[in-house]
Amino acid sequence: MKLADLAQRLGATLHGDPTAEITGVSAIDTAAPGDLSFIANPKYASLARTTKATAVLVEPSFSEISTATLRIDNPYLAFAHAIELFYHPPAYAPGIHPTAVVAPTSKIGANAHIGAYVVVGDHVVIGDNAILLPHVVLYPHVRAGNHLFAHAHAVVREHCQLGDNVILQNGAIIGADGFGFAKQAGVPPGKSWYKIQQSGPAVLEDAVEVQANACIDRASIGETRIHAGAKIDNLVQVGHGSTVGSDTLLCAQVGLAGSTTIGRGVILAGQVGVAGHCTVGDGAIATAQSGIPGDVAPGKIVSGYPAIDNRQWLRSVALINRLPELLRSLKSPK
Repeated sequence: MKLADLAQRLGATLHGDPTAEITGVSAIDTAAPGDLSFIANPKYASLARTTKATAVLVEPSFSEISTATLRIDNPYLAFAHAIELFYHPPAYAPGIHPTAVVAPTSKIGANAHIGAYVVVGDHVVIGDNAILLPHVVLYPHVRAGNHLFAHAHAVVREHCQLGDNVILQNGAIIGADGFGFAKQAGVPPGKSWYKIQQSGPAVLEDAVEVQANACIDRASIGETRIHAGAKIDNLVQVGHGSTVGSDTLLCAQVGLAGSTTIGRGVILAGQVGVAGHCTVGDGAIATAQSGIPGDVAPGKIVSGYPAIDNRQWLRSVALINRLPELLRSLKSPK
């Protein structure tokens, strides 16, 4: 694709040779001639001067470099659009594979692709343009909207509800039993814990994506709800009866204990843990490996365990890093 055509399609301002050919996309440090790359983090700005990429997406105020630039307010988003221009995922034709098991009481919308060994249970309702890849299982009474895309081995349990444009990556489990057991006294060993029936569904609203091997547990009573636009990363655990607000990001290995409430636009970075019955307010951010034992106010940035204000945590870390030096100074002769 000519660089001028690419700039027009991305809505960017071109500084450089409009006839240059772009054949793919790549990271700034591994790009080769013909590649388009991007700079969104100032930390990597210096690499724009040494990259072998033919062109680089940058912000409008980025300094002039010898490499051609496409200037746009959000280079990262523009790069995401550029990837779609050069990478074409597999297409799945409508039809039901002969090895699929589809209950006669189910209702499947137009143009569905039902792959090999898919199981669709009784009274399932699916909207138009669904793609169910091999070994997907939908338990009885599941309801899903239009454009469901379930990758291989995703499972949706009974009575769970999915909105439009939901994406389930490989091995995502929606609506498995919540971890609920009641202690029994005076019973034989091995029978101390009485399993609590998990009767409430998991509900995923429109444009939710659940990535590989993440688990959204069903509720004992009520429901577990993931609001519209939320994104759930690999290996995340959402406990029973929890609520996740719209456009929130739960990054890899985040764990929410039961009845947790997460607000809108929250970011919980990798391996953050939240204790049960806590509320994390709208727009809050928890940095990686934070442990949250109580409520977090809206807009707050917290770090560490127990999670505290991020600036206070940074000062604490800086002090800890200085301790060896301080101890040496105390031991040195006057």
